[in-house]
Amino acid sequence: MKTTTWKTASVEKPNKPDRVENAERVRVSAQASGKQAWRRWGPYLSERQWGTVREDYSPRGKAWEYFTHDQARSRAYRWGEDGIAGFSDEKQRLCLSLALWNGQDPILKERLFGLTNSEGNHGEDVKELYYYLDAAPSHAYLKMLYKYPQRAFPYADLVEENHRRGRDQPEYELLDTGIFDENRYFDVFVEYAKADVDDILMRITVFNRGNRDAPLYLLPQLCFRNTWAWGQDPIRPTLSATERGCIAIHHEKLGDYHCYLDGGPELLFCNNDTHVKPLREMEATGYFKDAFHDYVINGDHTAINPRQNGTKAAGLYHFDVPALDQVQVRVRLKKGRDQRPFDRFDAIFKLRTEETDAFYADLQKSLPDDEARLIQRQAFAGMIWSKQFYYYDIPQWLDGDPGQSAPPEERRHGRNSDWRHLNNADIISMPDKWEYPWYAVWDLAFHCITLAMVDPDFAKRQLLLMTRVWYMHPNGQIPAYEWGFDDVNPPVHAWAVWEVYRTERETTGKGDLDFLERELHKLILNFTWWVNRKDADGNSIFQGGFLGLDNIGVFDRSSPLPTGGHINQADGTSWMAMYCLNLMRIALELAQTNHTYEDIATKFFEHFLYIAAAMNNIGDQGIGLWDEEDQFYYDVLRFPDGKLKPMKIRSMVGLIPLFAVEILEPELINRLPDFKRRLKWFLNYRPDLAALVSHWEEPGRGNRRLLSLLRGHRMKCLLRRMLDETEFLSDYGVRSLSRAHQDAPYIFDFMNNSLSVSYRPGESDSNAFGGNSNWRGPIWFPVNYLLIVSLRRFATFYGDEFKIECPTGSGEYLSIDKVADELAMRLTRLFRRDEQGRRAIFGDNTKLQDDPHFRDHLLFHEYFHGDNGRGIGASHQTGWTGLVASLLGS
Repeated sequence: MKTTTWKTASVEKPNKPDRVENAERVRVSAQASGKQAWRRWGPYLSERQWGTVREDYSPRGKAWEYFTHDQARSRAYRWGEDGIAGFSDEKQRLCLSLALWNGQDPILKERLFGLTNSEGNHGEDVKELYYYLDAAPSHAYLKMLYKYPQRAFPYADLVEENHRRGRDQPEYELLDTGIFDENRYFDVFVEYAKADVDDILMRITVFNRGNRDAPLYLLPQLCFRNTWAWGQDPIRPTLSATERGCIAIHHEKLGDYHCYLDGGPELLFCNNDTHVKPLREMEATGYFKDAFHDYVINGDHTAINPRQNGTKAAGLYHFDVPALDQVQVRVRLKKGRDQRPFDRFDAIFKLRTEETDAFYADLQKSLPDDEARLIQRQAFAGMIWSKQFYYYDIPQWLDGDPGQSAPPEERRHGRNSDWRHLNNADIISMPDKWEYPWYAVWDLAFHCITLAMVDPDFAKRQLLLMTRVWYMHPNGQIPAYEWGFDDVNPPVHAWAVWEVYRTERETTGKGDLDFLERELHKLILNFTWWVNRKDADGNSIFQGGFLGLDNIGVFDRSSPLPTGGHINQADGTSWMAMYCLNLMRIALELAQTNHTYEDIATKFFEHFLYIAAAMNNIGDQGIGLWDEEDQFYYDVLRFPDGKLKPMKIRSMVGLIPLFAVEILEPELINRLPDFKRRLKWFLNYRPDLAALVSHWEEPGRGNRRLLSLLRGHRMKCLLRRMLDETEFLSDYGVRSLSRAHQDAPYIFDFMNNSLSVSYRPGESDSNAFGGNSNWRGPIWFPVNYLLIVSLRRFATFYGDEFKIECPTGSGEYLSIDKVADELAMRLTRLFRRDEQGRRAIFGDNTKLQDDPHFRDHLLFHEYFHGDNGRGIGASHQTGWTGLVASLLGS
């Protein structure tokens, strides 16, 4: 097959790698020690900067309407940049990305398109096909795929059809439009390789999958993030043409770089500034952000700067890509100059891909098969590609910039107005860089579990970041996410800190006690905030609020209740019990080298027991969160007059008590005499609370103690429900709502209104939270993962003799550890091929299931259909669905 490519006449030199198998791990170690800044450059561009809170200066916080996709072509961003296959330095001063045009589209494809909350029948949704295929944690090698149609992109069709469909219908996706029929599309592979920390190679390989030759314009483009238009820093950096196919780059802080474009394409220049004419129909002179669109599509030669300088530049390549053939473009961005930039270009790529293969071969040597290795490697790739430079300075955002008009007065008392201390400008792991291009603190905790497997230093830094003084509120609250930093997410940060610490210790043989200690001090402040703010009655029963479970109940738990009063939450209280045990475990680890922490461990041990006791009885009405008749945990509604009403919805809320579990091993207790003495005194002094601690004397070891909200009987009752395939247990994991509510919805009557919750295995039928999230039946990875982790903890205490029927009614009894194995197997089954070669995540889409150019490219969805496992919600939320990486070897 003939390959069309741009190349210089130079001769490739053979590469002679020394110890390929260790190279990537050496880079990760060098970054962690501060010796080499391999993460200085990375895939840090957002996939959507428009429609974010950061760019919203509207009076009432209408972010989606204030800054639209159509405006993004012409309007400069204030707080960040977006782009396809974007790459930048760690402060996002200089950005490299890809633009494309197929000769048919009405606009130059510079960013990914999707629907806003009001446009989609299930909320916002990216309407593009792209995949993150490979990545080294140092970013020394990265690979992604963008599928670009050869016919006009169906922008209007996607908007109109999704608007026409109701919430009872599925989303209308790009594949549904027929745009990929007859394989009339390009597979655009974008790869990056680093020759050194400031020497980045970009290779774009385009395959024409159709049977006809097709035109394609490729524009590798550079831009400086606009830092000069806001009155804070008036100095403009510069991009300018030098010799053929070379762009000289000067930035006062970043330094001098050169970008070499192989084959000497036409160089285009403009400024990354707002063009007011298409936005406000005002005349303007200059060379603006949308110049390449006007030049390539409209043939407007006056749009680009004839002096060939500016703050945005591109190389323009035009191909007629032969049918079933390929073309290739090579770009090199490096500090300083290089007389022969493409001499070893292909050799460097070959070396970096071999090193990445060797890194993963070592990491994956215990995995059972190639299928598991493919799934895990793409999960890691999604995690690494989903890092983003996140910049948001709340005081500047609230008060406005000196170079711009003052923001509307309403914002001073609106969203995030009480977070004036917050000033973020860091690389952060995103849940999804299109649908969620902002950090979410409880998502991040799960991200770090997976990231720690490949780069524990980055994982630790992420967790530390959220508790730094420019993130964490002075009152101790950790910010939730930019749509509402005041919202309350489940307090899983301490759990993640311990898990990341433990992963690094097991991998390297040494735990980072300094990291553990720094986090413990900040988390104690956050725990205190929870106790002071979310325990309304002071009885160790917590209200929490939103807690990330969106529309799981009849009420929006982020808002005041229509009944008045508050909800005593089974999940909020259980999360706090888990928080106590996490902090106790961290303190016990630190106490082994600093006995001061024995006091702190005792404090959290006691607090856990108070919460455990409170869950059984609330006030003087004899109503607890545990319902003995149903043998399940429920939220309890407290009315303003003090009356209590259990809300009997069988949901994930009632399974979360399983998460609070810890074992005190006798060896550990014996190493901490003060803690042992206080433990003994407290259990003697409070026999009522001592009865909540399960224990047994193990010959030769001593007394092991189980700290849990559940004793053996209640745990069996709860597991019986959870493992019932007519209720929670799906072929693909544990549902977030019992399937029993399909035929018997929960109904709450109040003041002539009936509110109901029924089982919905797929997309949401509720407007709550924009209608794009649903906890009423689908399978969510984070809570399923915590169920597995918790069951394994229980298993270490009870051993193989304690068995439970799994599935319920099957007549087959398994140990708790085997139950955890069963859940892990069902979750990984989402991605694995079945006996017919089909993956559950692709549903009934035959192209995704069967086409060789689709079937092995995986998407890591936000959640999954509770009955058939089809992927739903955000399609690139590798963030927490990436947890599958740690389940594949279990």
